[in-house]
Amino acid sequence: MVRIRLKRLGRKNRPHYRIAAFDAHSPRDGRALDEDLGRYDPFETDNSKKVKLNRERIIAWLDKGAQPTRVVAKILQANGIYS
Repeated sequence: MVRIRLKRLGRKNRPHYRIAAFDAHSPRDGRALDEDLGRYDPFETDNSKKVKLNRERIIAWLDKGAQPTRVVAKILQANGIYS
């Protein structure tokens, strides 16, 4: 099963995340199956820069049957991609 989930990057106490497609059994910070699907920075003060998504690729992965994690699903719902 393929999951769309967050990959943690950044330094200690200042994380930022990449959104990517992973095999369900791979580690959290492991290698993604495909290119990055977006970025999420929870510490960004400007809401327009907080989330950057590649809508076309995310929709393509969802059409192939990929399941987003709970947190990624909330991010996608807030941006009108996932319902």
